[in-house]
Amino acid sequence: MQSVNIAVFASGSGSNFENLARYFSHSEKGRVVLLVCNKPDAYALERACNLGIDSAVVTKAELQQPEKVMPLLRRYGVGFVVLAGFLPLIPDYMIDAFPQRMVNIHPSLLPKYGGKGMWGHHVHEAVKAAGETETGMTVHWVTPQCDGGDIIAQRRVALSPEDTVDDIAQKEHVLEMEHFPKIIEELLDGLG
Repeated sequence: MQSVNIAVFASGSGSNFENLARYFSHSEKGRVVLLVCNKPDAYALERACNLGIDSAVVTKAELQQPEKVMPLLRRYGVGFVVLAGFLPLIPDYMIDAFPQRMVNIHPSLLPKYGGKGMWGHHVHEAVKAAGETETGMTVHWVTPQCDGGDIIAQRRVALSPEDTVDDIAQKEHVLEMEHFPKIIEELLDGLG
């Protein structure tokens, strides 16, 4: 099987991007060739520079323009797209261009705490407020419905009543660092 070129879309610090880039630098299944970011001041861009991976800033408005985004992805031969903390909704043209080749990671056990406005600390605050005894991460296919695609994998972690919102975030982040790259690698392995 030929190695698949991966584009990672991120909006913030880019810890998942860096983790994926490092993981796939040692994988025969795929490699991260491009970071796409909607915020010009996101730390993810600095991580890409430090890793020697090309990056592009695509604003929320530009994301709606297939003539802007698709040539960029074609230039890098992108065959798989990973949303890793990317906040704008993905337009239909991209979903259509990458059927069963675009995934998102969400910091809760979907379908709980998903949908518009539910990202990052908002999710962890909701988990804490509800008194949940566990949380985790969900990897799902990207569809036009926010956080509505079929679930590919979930990993869980126990919570205690003493856990703060920051504790919950840290526990969930550990799951992401350990499992997200492996789940993607399994998906790449299954591509025809």
